[in-house]
Amino acid sequence: MTHQQMAEQVRSGAGFVAALDQSGGSTPKALAAYGVPADAYSGDDEMFDMIHAMRTRIVNAPAFTGDKIVGAILFEMTMERAINGKPSAKYLWEDRHVVPFLKIDKGLMDETDGVQLMKPMDHLDDILPRAVSHGVFGTKMRSVINAANPSGIKANVAQQFAEARRVIAHGLVPILEPEININMADKGKAEEMLRDEIMSHLDALSPDEIVMLKLTLPEQANIYQPLIDHSNVMRVVALSGGYSRAEANARLAQNRGMIASFSRALTEGLSANQSDDEFDNAIAATIDEVYSASVAG
Repeated sequence: MTHQQMAEQVRSGAGFVAALDQSGGSTPKALAAYGVPADAYSGDDEMFDMIHAMRTRIVNAPAFTGDKIVGAILFEMTMERAINGKPSAKYLWEDRHVVPFLKIDKGLMDETDGVQLMKPMDHLDDILPRAVSHGVFGTKMRSVINAANPSGIKANVAQQFAEARRVIAHGLVPILEPEININMADKGKAEEMLRDEIMSHLDALSPDEIVMLKLTLPEQANIYQPLIDHSNVMRVVALSGGYSRAEANARLAQNRGMIASFSRALTEGLSANQSDDEFDNAIAATIDEVYSASVAG
């Protein structure tokens, strides 16, 4: 019943998916934006303690609930830790009514044919059963498209769907994230290629193979509508991709059926130096803004 309840919330709930999945490579930048400089910690252990404290503060904010937040994407180390004495994924669902997802990729390979594929996913046979045991609903994996290169985009999407099938085999719902670089030339052309390539793979899925998509906010509003409407797609969420929160929200509101899954744009304006009241008010205002943009379409 719990999985069914989570599925219903993800499929039709009003709100957005919070991305709290900064990994080792992006953690220092996330902490710096939060007002914690590199000289404030020594080594990875202290760094991850501090990012977990930041995430805990966000999740514990009164506004961070299933009323406006459909789900949250966790970093592996966050899943293995506790929030308020309870395993993180369990706390999210039972105490905040937010559906937990897990980031499962291990970073990017060097660019080939204008794309960066995911590094080999040899660890999935270990991490996916652990995710299931923690009560995680789904996963997320990111690759990057830097050029409107047909062969590169084809390889990128093929890798995403191949790994998605491994995730589905464990009873989890994969979020495929073939991110398009917002600074690339011919961004709109790449988005057309990406849409068509994804459609060809969706059409090859069996009826019970259900996926989600996390896509860069497009140049042409509603270009991804065929993907949103596809019977094998549970939800399409948008990444902010380097846009400011204001611009990301404005673009999102123009795309019918897409909801946000912001990371940096979600934590913009939050600081370790804020009082609890200041912090809670800031995150509440952000949640309201992103929620409004997510339901606008």
